[in-house]
Amino acid sequence: MRRSLVLTDEQARHPFLASLAPHVRRGGEALVAAHAVPKPRWQQDLKEFLMAYCACFIAVSLYIA
Repeated sequence: MRRSLVLTDEQARHPFLASLAPHVRRGGEALVAAHAVPKPRWQQDLKEFLMAYCACFIAVSLYIA
């Protein structure tokens, strides 16, 4: 199938990526990451600790039950 409505981009290095528009190739993460405010490190640490604690608690509870 040939897509003649979209200009190709030689820097994309792949035929499918070359057929996509530049704003589509960049993706949505680039826009979100540009406007996102990073969380403080202690919040990330707390989140990871709670996830590990809950996972271990569930695993031990299932093993005991």
